[in-house]
Amino acid sequence: MVSNIVFLHLLVIIMPMSTMKKSFFILFGLFLVTLAHSQKITYAEPDRDDARNLNFEIIGKMNDNILIYKGYRDNHFIALYDNDMKMVDKQKLNLPERLLQTDFLAYRDYFYLFYQYQRRNVVYCMALKINADGKKVGEPIELDTSNINYSASKKIYTVLNSDDKQRIGVVKINTKNERYHAVTMSLFDKELTPVHRARVVIPMEEKNSFLTEFVLDNDGDFAFLRATGSSQNDNINRLGLYTKRAMEDSVTNVEIDLMKLYMDDLRLKVDNSNKHYLVTSFFSKSKRGNVDGLFCSLWNKNTGQLIYNNANTLSDQLRNEAKSENGMKTAFNDFFLSNIIMRKDGGYVIASESVYTSARSGPYNRWDYMNGFGSPYYSPYSSYYYYSSPYGGYYPWWRYNNFGYQVTRYFSDNIAILSFDTTGKMEWANVVRKSQYDDNTDNFLGYGTMTTGSEVHFIFNLLEKRDWLLTDQTINSEGVVKRTPTFKNLDKGYDFMPRFAKQVGSRQLVLPVNYRNYVSFAKIEF
Repeated sequence: MVSNIVFLHLLVIIMPMSTMKKSFFILFGLFLVTLAHSQKITYAEPDRDDARNLNFEIIGKMNDNILIYKGYRDNHFIALYDNDMKMVDKQKLNLPERLLQTDFLAYRDYFYLFYQYQRRNVVYCMALKINADGKKVGEPIELDTSNINYSASKKIYTVLNSDDKQRIGVVKINTKNERYHAVTMSLFDKELTPVHRARVVIPMEEKNSFLTEFVLDNDGDFAFLRATGSSQNDNINRLGLYTKRAMEDSVTNVEIDLMKLYMDDLRLKVDNSNKHYLVTSFFSKSKRGNVDGLFCSLWNKNTGQLIYNNANTLSDQLRNEAKSENGMKTAFNDFFLSNIIMRKDGGYVIASESVYTSARSGPYNRWDYMNGFGSPYYSPYSSYYYYSSPYGGYYPWWRYNNFGYQVTRYFSDNIAILSFDTTGKMEWANVVRKSQYDDNTDNFLGYGTMTTGSEVHFIFNLLEKRDWLLTDQTINSEGVVKRTPTFKNLDKGYDFMPRFAKQVGSRQLVLPVNYRNYVSFAKIEF
């Protein structure tokens, strides 16, 4: 931008007046384009206590300060950064040892920290209210407890919230009996006052059945899916949608017609504006076959009636755009659903990303993921502990290979964005192209998003001469992808982790960075 200004002044000095007017407007336009695409990056000074295996969560912006949770072993803090990313305060939290899980829900001037821990044979699900200064408000609130006869190594509760944040739900599943699963759903208001609690029994006669993705809508109603496959590592061939009204003690269920197709990456989404539930999944036309398209089933929440079932086959043109190392037929075999955005008109946009891994023993294919790991964004496969969570893990914690000395290479490639109209027909599709890989960790792979007006920014790293370069591409409501220049003013030694970024303002994004084996944070202003 500075070079353009200098060049403009030079032209004013040496050009004839007749030529100067034309050139002025041309260069002034170039100046505005450069200004429009400029970004300001502000780095926080690395905290020497923030080692690379730090747990963290970017909570948001309150009272002009950016709040970030930091957890290392049994030490927990809320760090406050000003607009220049200078740490202005650091509040220590007195939390129990060996937390099983932490979750956060932010409001305008406070947030909730939900945490789980075990003491003897009891697992506690607790909530702590913290204000904009990072200080606790009142005492921790007990949301639920569970008696267990083992030492838990992961969470057994899932904390949900409605889109408007007026309703909060806590879910646990008792899977001790293989013939049925007992699901406990507790509902709270935004002040964490108990509203209703219900325990329902879901029959699980089929051997390879499981419960997947619970959601909570603005009315306080719960919904979830019950899926069945012909074997544990096979496609889903039966699917039921279960719903529970906020103040009722029972569930209703409907069987979803899968149109003789085979599913494997199920997602459930609430459309609060239109009172709909959307069930979607990649599908194959043959058992364990290549991904052929995207299945969409829309349901009326109030009547429980089907609105439509659609199977959208992916075109050869889209396959050709989306493929990386794969051929046309297998182009979408490594894609998994990552984001679903519901539109007010009843349509929706779905983003999916190509992710896979390889090791010396060979690459992991889609069936290895679904059987052993689940989707990298969402894992439906419950463990067989006495209690278990309906969710698997994809959290902003450091992920490193745990396969001993074997090197595992992580890959993260193209992003496919698909838009659907109110009838479930595909309106447009486009691909944000990228190619990423790293050994033993995927922390620098993937992408973050930021919404500015009618555009969505996809922010990700690209490897150039062994250095990660942060890149921004945008897509508008018509599906047009715009490739913007690589970020300027990238300081050497800072490696960004855009997958864990969080938008904290209309044009502000905060994301973690790795600097000399320490975790730090940076703010980008567009």
